[in-house]
Amino acid sequence: MAQWHYLLVLLACLVLTAPLEFIGRGVYRRPRLLTAAVIPPALVFMAWDLLAIVGGVWDFDSRYVLGIHLPGGIPLEEVLFFLVVPTCGLLTFVAVEAILGGRHRRSRNSAAGQR
Repeated sequence: MAQWHYLLVLLACLVLTAPLEFIGRGVYRRPRLLTAAVIPPALVFMAWDLLAIVGGVWDFDSRYVLGIHLPGGIPLEEVLFFLVVPTCGLLTFVAVEAILGGRHRRSRNSAAGQR
């Protein structure tokens, strides 16, 4: 069961942030934004991971990964991490921006109406 922990954490991140898609303009509804925000940093960090693995700087405990590795030894879960976590962060950012942006507009409009 331990080999599923990494994937379960990633799944929990997706499940917990999924409702944020419906606050503001969303992220999944704008695939070009999602791709542009997630893929370039993911590629950079996967290259970094690959260099660290090949160089013996770090590795992944086989007890906590499924054993599916990309060429070079990067576990599937690590690749998914670089896609899931930024997606969840982007969902959170867009939702907070929508909430705070709406408050800012309302307070600005209220102040303008009081003049």
